[in-house]
Amino acid sequence: MEKVFKALADGTRRELLDLLSARQTLGELCKYMTMSRQAVTKHLLLLEEANLVTVVWQGREKLHYINPVPIEVIYQRWIGKFKRHRIEAINNLKQALEEESTHE
Repeated sequence: MEKVFKALADGTRRELLDLLSARQTLGELCKYMTMSRQAVTKHLLLLEEANLVTVVWQGREKLHYINPVPIEVIYQRWIGKFKRHRIEAINNLKQALEEESTHE
């Protein structure tokens, strides 16, 4: 988990993850970034170490894919449970308002 948070803490790496909604080669990613190829490579390596990016070699090309599993784990552990409470609160408010309007 620590590697995931460290990787996500950097805006450049978050931008790379946004670009990886489809598979991308290093060259394709560099077109969108305002930094050197070596800098993009360093960021991608950190994302790979955090298991946020998966790499598949296709001949001489290295294809990068986003791995959504670590982000889903974070969502389930820290965000999802709070979302559930908000939905319940909205549903309770809706019911209370409906009951109030039928009594008038």
